[in-house]
Amino acid sequence: MDPSEVEFLAEKELVTIVPNFAQDKIYLISGDVGPFVPSIPLQVPLWMAVNLKQRQKCRIVPPEWMDIEKLEEKKQEEIDSKFFTAMPSRFYIEVTQLLLQCATDDIPRADEVRTLIKDAWDLRIAKLRSSIDVFVKSDATHAKLNFLTLMEINAGRPFLTKALDQMHLLRSNLTGGGVRATQD
Repeated sequence: MDPSEVEFLAEKELVTIVPNFAQDKIYLISGDVGPFVPSIPLQVPLWMAVNLKQRQKCRIVPPEWMDIEKLEEKKQEEIDSKFFTAMPSRFYIEVTQLLLQCATDDIPRADEVRTLIKDAWDLRIAKLRSSIDVFVKSDATHAKLNFLTLMEINAGRPFLTKALDQMHLLRSNLTGGGVRATQD
């Protein structure tokens, strides 16, 4: 799964908007949305919120977890723990990127939010790489990592699979199980 596919899944997350137009309920395959009443908050899928914002039909209300104080607490919790901690959203990085691309004016202290999310991402990816390194060196057959998001798993997957392939190749050559070239 590549990052665009993970972003596609993230776009199904519900966010709150404040529409500036009136419209009856919209019937979608994934569920009904609406009715849209000016100045009355409403939950819609992220993809719809982005589309409406781009057309200047709404204001997006940032998720509760996108508060600076909550993000600073989450970052500190991640620093203090040697294990992964639960993130406020399973698509925190994707939701943040999409909202900051189209609705920076709706997010208070958007630059600080961007920095804190990036810091949390960097901390978690460093932990993931460290965990992969320990796993590969330990000669273990399986590992359990809690609270990783889909994007984080996809970020570590190429490194882990290549490392395991190389370890397998080295071990098979060491034990004589490698392919030997024959001379005629």
